Amino acid sequence: MNYRNDPNPFDEVEEVNPFSNATAAQGSKSRIHQVVAQTMGFGQKHDATMDIPLDTMNDKKKKEKELALWEADLKRREQELKRREDAVASAGVPSDDKNWPRSFPIIHHDIANEIPVHAQRLQYLAFASWLGIALCLVYNVIAVTVCWIRGGGVKIFFLATIYALLGCPLSYVLWYRPLYHAMRTDSALRFGWFFMFYLLHIGFCIFAAIAPPIVFHGKSLTGILAAIDVFSDHMLVGIFYLIGFGLFCLESLLSLWVLQKIYMYFRGHK
Repeated sequence: MNYRNDPNPFDEVEEVNPFSNATAAQGSKSRIHQVVAQTMGFGQKHDATMDIPLDTMNDKKKKEKELALWEADLKRREQELKRREDAVASAGVPSDDKNWPRSFPIIHHDIANEIPVHAQRLQYLAFASWLGIALCLVYNVIAVTVCWIRGGGVKIFFLATIYALLGCPLSYVLWYRPLYHAMRTDSALRFGWFFMFYLLHIGFCIFAAIAPPIVFHGKSLTGILAAIDVFSDHMLVGIFYLIGFGLFCLESLLSLWVLQKIYMYFRGHK
């Protein structure tokens, strides 16, 4: 009998795992996954690949929020600037642009757009009063010049010129411009300033209409006393002086009427 091919019952029989191929395959696949994971970075302890898109989204949201805050702050500043401009406009800050007279602007004057409607009539009356005193002083220079030519002396001509050169701008600065601002801003202080100097204006007009030979040099003003004095010597000069006397009288009456109207407006408005 041939026992060579019989199995030895005491030999260690190698166990054959029927799933050895599957296990090896799984092991190889597991190793492949680990390599891929190591290569791509997945599954590592310090892996940050998932945080990158989150940080980008957070940055975008942060920038959008900052932009919205910036736009809101810009709108707030624009509104604040507009409010300040409106406040300045309503406060009556005078403009510096000169627009009167149109042919040769020397002052700023715009009653129709800057004075309240209910006060415009009074302001026009005061403006007529200021133009009236300017007319009186200019005509006074003309009449005194005629008297000087007729032998009245050069001193009265210089005095009349000084009255005109000082009277026109001072009357504008001392009482007309304060009244303009008082009507525009409703300032009691400016009204008080106007009343004080307007009374001096009225006193000067009455004094010039009389023209007594005191303080001022005799015939330098075309009042009634000076007209009577020169009328006997030169009729033409006397006529000029009588016209000047009439102008000062009209200016005095107009000024008294304006003073009454503005005072009633001031008391009633307050």
